[in-house]
Amino acid sequence: MTTEDYLNTLNAAQLRAVMHSPDIPLQILAGPGSGKTKVLTCRIAHLISKHSISPQSICAVTFTNKAANEMRERLTKLIGIEQTNQIKLGTFHAICSMFLRKYAKLVGLDSNFTICDADESKNIIKKLLKTYRDELEAHNIVLAEATVISRISKAKAKGVTSDGLRRREKKGISRGEGRTADGSLIEQSFASIIDDVVAEIHVDYAAILRRNNSLDFDDLVLFGKQLFAEHPTVSRWCRHILVDEFQDTNTTQYELMRHIAATSRCVTIVGDPDQSIYGWRSAEVENLARMKRDLPNTQQLFLEQNYRSTASIISCSLAIVSQDKSRTPKTLHTTHPTGPTPVLRSLPYEQNESAFLASEIKRLVAYSGGMLSWGDFVILLRYNSLSRSIESALQKEGIPNRVLNGHKFFERLEVKDILAYLQLLDNPLYVPAFMRAINVPSRGIGEKSVSELLATAQRLGLSPIEVVEKIFDNTIPDIKPAVKRKLTSFVPHIRRSRTSMQKRTRPSDLIRDLLQLLNYEGYLMKTQPDWESRWDNVQELINFASQVEMGTPMLFDSDQPEDDPSEGEEWNSLAEFDQDQLEDDGIVEAQRPRQAKGKEKQTEERYERHILVSASADCSAIRDTPLRLFLQASMLSTGTEVQGNENDTEKVTISTCHAAKGLEWPIVMIPAVEKGTFPSARAEDVHEERRLLYVACTRAKALLYLTHSTARMMSGEVRPKELSEFVITALQNSQTVFTDQIPCLSASDREVLAQVLNRSSPSDAEVARKIAEYNRTTTNPWDGSAVPSSTPWFSSTYNKSAVSSSVEGSCNFLTARAASSVLQDSLKAPTTATTLFSTRGRVLNVPSNTALLQLPTAGAETASKQRKLKQSSLQQTHLHANLSSHRVPVTVYSDPKPDVVSETPQSSVCATPSTGALSAIPVVPVNAAKGKRRLGMGRTTVGYPNKKFKAPLGGGGQ
Repeated sequence: MTTEDYLNTLNAAQLRAVMHSPDIPLQILAGPGSGKTKVLTCRIAHLISKHSISPQSICAVTFTNKAANEMRERLTKLIGIEQTNQIKLGTFHAICSMFLRKYAKLVGLDSNFTICDADESKNIIKKLLKTYRDELEAHNIVLAEATVISRISKAKAKGVTSDGLRRREKKGISRGEGRTADGSLIEQSFASIIDDVVAEIHVDYAAILRRNNSLDFDDLVLFGKQLFAEHPTVSRWCRHILVDEFQDTNTTQYELMRHIAATSRCVTIVGDPDQSIYGWRSAEVENLARMKRDLPNTQQLFLEQNYRSTASIISCSLAIVSQDKSRTPKTLHTTHPTGPTPVLRSLPYEQNESAFLASEIKRLVAYSGGMLSWGDFVILLRYNSLSRSIESALQKEGIPNRVLNGHKFFERLEVKDILAYLQLLDNPLYVPAFMRAINVPSRGIGEKSVSELLATAQRLGLSPIEVVEKIFDNTIPDIKPAVKRKLTSFVPHIRRSRTSMQKRTRPSDLIRDLLQLLNYEGYLMKTQPDWESRWDNVQELINFASQVEMGTPMLFDSDQPEDDPSEGEEWNSLAEFDQDQLEDDGIVEAQRPRQAKGKEKQTEERYERHILVSASADCSAIRDTPLRLFLQASMLSTGTEVQGNENDTEKVTISTCHAAKGLEWPIVMIPAVEKGTFPSARAEDVHEERRLLYVACTRAKALLYLTHSTARMMSGEVRPKELSEFVITALQNSQTVFTDQIPCLSASDREVLAQVLNRSSPSDAEVARKIAEYNRTTTNPWDGSAVPSSTPWFSSTYNKSAVSSSVEGSCNFLTARAASSVLQDSLKAPTTATTLFSTRGRVLNVPSNTALLQLPTAGAETASKQRKLKQSSLQQTHLHANLSSHRVPVTVYSDPKPDVVSETPQSSVCATPSTGALSAIPVVPVNAAKGKRRLGMGRTTVGYPNKKFKAPLGGGGQ
């Protein structure tokens, strides 16, 4: 693609951003769906083609591997694979890891360090925390390892090292009791005790990582910042750095970016303060203002053209986020038509809410004529815990679903087993890998023996693998209990694999050999009931290794001589210390007209270059082995999901709002939009909670649903819930941003969907066929959109006129099957009243003597009162319908269990979804005599003759 080609695809704002001068720092504030990835990739291509900046001198930083891969694919189309591979492109962690491998000695590391994953970090913290258990229990303090890990991570995100954190805490009072200025004894607060314990654990944790020659993920960025800050020459290659999702950077990442750009001061960032939702993960949206202070000539450009969502979805989203008056003023406009108005529905309980979402998904698939499929839907949750009833409802409707960001591939037991062996080959000091590998497959070496081996290694100053090899070779005494005999299936395998590694064997071949040596498939067959799927994961690991090899073919060329100096030329050029080559590679600045320099300055520069050369000439740092590159790729890919089959894409997705950032779906459904959820009851920043709801809404392309329940089970109790203040305020400001009417998917609606989704609109005949099939296989879904009249916010806070409308054109259903499902769910939820209505999108006026359904209440009636109620007529109550002034009569039992349900049909009037025409559907009258069946505990129902049954006194309610 030529320069003119990609420039012609940009709108005016995007073009200004791409062609902005590379010498002036630039902030691109890009709204959701505004094409920021396209702008970033085009700007990189423009810097190379029009400003003659070498690809080796460009650094592009993303926040996820997925984003990095997408950017790499787009750049390949623009500038070709060769130039794309020269760009230093990846996440903060990947780029830091790359430079730390090269210059490890400068920050006190060995270049074969292992990246410690989250599970190993947790295990280390768990062991360290045991030391402080008694002390914490003495103060009635419970401190979880997750809390310690989180606080250590937050300290590193702010650039605080372990020693720095301990010094900070030591300024306060020591644990236990201290003295005030006048010498009186005072007891330390709980918070201070926890701070002090965390500081001590942080120091011990850092020491253990150093002994194991390992870094955790936060250390990668922390040590990377240290490298670039203390050795500016390391970053002189960089002429321009570009950072994506800048609003999500923390303090350490910002400082890292600043040090990489120290020489050129040429920076382009893309971000959106309205999408800053990771404050709990130490993200600093203030970094935007910090950059403008550090680089005063920074300019801002706005990308406000949305290419994702309909105009109604954009209006709804802006109505929510614009409530924050402190935000940077900006707007969004879209190229798409208005589309259906976002739906806001209220349901009695979470079971009703979940059933509504499931039935609506099924209806939309049918009434779209097959244009929509399961994979087009996502249900976005504020908490993972909200998924239980939703998964159950989807299962009842037979709707396939998947949970986004489920169990990670590299966290699988079988994958970690193989990686442990490979980590041990690359880094013999890494104790967690040794502890895992020593007994896989099982060799009968118990925990006591492993502890003795580790103690021996520490006493002799050796690595654990060296100790077992010396025991095996009889060069040091065996331990008690003896393990030499048990090592015969371990040490020879390690040595053979080490020899293969030293010959630079491809990682995929190394894994195959290791699997054969260990007979790992047989081990899985003996120990794992699902061994076949686990063996498939092992094969997928080989596939991943092959992909890494293909990504760096030069480093895995088995025909290349081991001493070929061309191998890794870019990274090895400092070893030869060729000044011209250094300049070509961008490692040092090109020579300029000589100016007089003081001896001190010249000595400093010579010393800096000497340090770099010494670090680069280190034998282990000169070149990365194929195994090391593979291990680095695997550890930096720990966010990768388990590889599923192609059918996974044809499932409804369930995800948290946070995990959905950066993704998009045709239809988005957001349940539990309630106070205590949006914003979260635990939230410290209400503005961030509002932004999170904004992010969730802007994931939608064509249709958006927000739902909430008026009562929800919490801690075993049903508690009233209120609509989120974010939505209430949006309704008060604009009465048209939401509707309670569900889209009927008329021909015009389908045309809009087809345009937005870039799909072919189905024919009327196909739509009719799908609807007919849907009606044959599915009883009409129900709608439980009712709120007890006692709900405190209903009559005052909620603006009913904002969503009131006429009955005409609405979609209304009631079915026996759905009613039965809701009935069963309602029996499980004790409340003062349970209601069900025959509406989909608009409630109806029904004659007051019409009973739509008998539902139970679980009141606080005594047993005797309940018996009296059964002997007399059943009490009925009429409740107010939700979201309008219409009243719908509903039969409600005062008895906790229904006594009678009739099968005798009676008609009620409802509108069909496709035409709006009125049709008759069966409803359930209150009383009807038919055959009876005993349910147990004195309860009866009708319609099932049972000759052995004898009715209780009072006729069983007949």
